[in-house]
Amino acid sequence: MKNTDTVWFIAGFMLMLDLYAFQAIRVLTIGLHTKTRIVVQGSYWFLSVAAILVLLSIPYLQTLQTSKFFRNYIFAIFVGLFLAKLLGSLFFVIDDIRRLFVWVAGKFNTTKQIAENATNGPSISRSVFLSWLGLGAGATLFGTMLYGFSNRYNYQIKKVSLSFKNLPNSFKGFKIVQISDIHSGSFQNKKAVEKGVEKILEQKPDMILFTGDLVNDSYEEVIDYIDIFSRLKAPYGVYSILGNHDYGDYSTWDTLEAKIENIEKIKQAHSKMGWRLLLNEHVAIEKNSESFALIGIENWGAKAYFPKYGKLQEAYNGTEKYAFKLLMSHDPSHWDAEVRTKYTDIDLMLAGHTHGMQFGIENPYFKWSPVQYMYKQWAGLYEEGNQKLYVNRGYGFIGYPGRVGILPEITVIELT
Repeated sequence: MKNTDTVWFIAGFMLMLDLYAFQAIRVLTIGLHTKTRIVVQGSYWFLSVAAILVLLSIPYLQTLQTSKFFRNYIFAIFVGLFLAKLLGSLFFVIDDIRRLFVWVAGKFNTTKQIAENATNGPSISRSVFLSWLGLGAGATLFGTMLYGFSNRYNYQIKKVSLSFKNLPNSFKGFKIVQISDIHSGSFQNKKAVEKGVEKILEQKPDMILFTGDLVNDSYEEVIDYIDIFSRLKAPYGVYSILGNHDYGDYSTWDTLEAKIENIEKIKQAHSKMGWRLLLNEHVAIEKNSESFALIGIENWGAKAYFPKYGKLQEAYNGTEKYAFKLLMSHDPSHWDAEVRTKYTDIDLMLAGHTHGMQFGIENPYFKWSPVQYMYKQWAGLYEEGNQKLYVNRGYGFIGYPGRVGILPEITVIELT
């Protein structure tokens, strides 16, 4: 299916959803003053039609495809409205099924009065209740997503102490800061981004590791932020890898050469910032005549729709002599798919990629996000036997310009 065909299909689905959800709006506004009812219903259709028209315009208007303001806010608001209607409609469907059941039950009832009471009595109040409940749920979701805009630069420090029996003595207390998924193409507040960098430097890390996705698509996105991220310095260096977005696979390029040139410029950006980009290779981190292996690979995802550029065997070769091994691999699905099954002496893997879907619930007793239905390991620390995986929740954002429950993260890992 072509992109334009997909857009028209989605627009058709949105229209059907609007027509269905409007039935609840119409019922709940019957008792209002005529002018109020017209304003409420008119506003509903104005926003609904505007969203559909904007969606249909995207394939034909280059400005909508490239506008950062449109991508970050207008489109996100329309998506939020769509999700709110979809959630509300679930309650409307429940009410429709309930009323159908009551109607069918009434047909088999020998007492006509009982059937009439069942369909015309309590059912009306239940219908109104479910309609209000649906509208309330949708409005709550939409309001929460609007609130999330304020959290997109609300960087949180997550401190983790990790113990390894085979860690060389010289590295006990060694402090690593991990950041991931910068997505510089989504940023619009340079000062806010810089405050995050200052938070990193305040931790006084021994080493800084970046686990991929510097940009959304193109090199141009990071140009204005090279000076900010070049401030990141650490005694034992700043190391980085590429993520799935860094290859430009989600953009249309005029030629293959243009795509390759974009990737090369992104690699050069790492160098300009003073970051040592690891491309399917390893380096030795040395301290007091002791060392451990830092392995960095290109993107490797177990999901079929993510390409496998990473070559762990190539990067791993030569690390057998090191007692402790730390792997940087962008996609956490790599851990179960290859690392744990074939490389059991890799002690710690650091990943990102999921962002925690930038939406969820997280407290000391409960952690949930829709992304957990796609990724078994999606945020925080995971352990299997002697191996550990830490999944960073992401420094930046993409798609939805906000964070609800799952805030942007700066991870401070102390090795013990």
